[in-house]
Amino acid sequence: MNAEAALALEDVGLVHANGQRALRGVTLRVAPGARVAVIGPSGAGKTSLLRIAATALRPDEGRIELLGARPWQLRARALKALRARIGMIHQAPPIPPRLRVITAVLAGRLGAWSGGRALASLLVPADIAGAQAALARLDLADRLFDRCDRLSGGQLQRVGMARVLYQAPELLLADEPVSALDPALADLAVGELIAQSQATGATLIASLHAVDLALKWFDRIVGLRAGVVVFDAPAAAISRGMLQELYATEGSLLPTQTPGFELEERGAPAPTVVCR
Repeated sequence: MNAEAALALEDVGLVHANGQRALRGVTLRVAPGARVAVIGPSGAGKTSLLRIAATALRPDEGRIELLGARPWQLRARALKALRARIGMIHQAPPIPPRLRVITAVLAGRLGAWSGGRALASLLVPADIAGAQAALARLDLADRLFDRCDRLSGGQLQRVGMARVLYQAPELLLADEPVSALDPALADLAVGELIAQSQATGATLIASLHAVDLALKWFDRIVGLRAGVVVFDAPAAAISRGMLQELYATEGSLLPTQTPGFELEERGAPAPTVVCR
């Protein structure tokens, strides 16, 4: 395994409890500070891959190294400390509906706070300015004290994103983070994830449905289909033919955020890369 990788997967496989295989022989190495987009059709295994990277799932096959540690060899306390260094943005954020927005955002630091400070923050928010700054980046500063059940699905997605921006993790994982947003807000939100990675040096791995967002913002693209890595290459090397083959089961139109998006056909792709 590569000790310098923020995330290293070697021949990783995963089979769900119902017997369905989600991942097969996945090998990836992602350098610290890299920004990688994972794309592919529905059911490709993108969420499973990110959940393994977040240590929410344990692979059935292969090995994983994460931020210099092998998570499934750690004791409970060390694994908890490792998880506090990881931020996960969910497509449907698991936020209690009656929670106030400010409390949901400040929850990003619970893993780093003492139990006493975390409990006190439920009664009197510990860092109003910090939470508001994170929300402002996503055009939500005016919803700071609203209850989460008064927000739309897209606003809840942005609250979940603000929570992870406030957390400032070393490894930032995003699972379809803009699926409920219009094109302008989606572009803003993905841009803020990139800005966070650049400002803090965090490694960013995001699964995206819209290939135009992936190609615009990310240096490296991993194409996943039926649980297998189809390609792993610089964004500049991705051709329309590669994308059409990846999404062949979903028809002739590529999934995009921008109406009328067209990718010019390019020459032969550059050699596959394993780390940037």
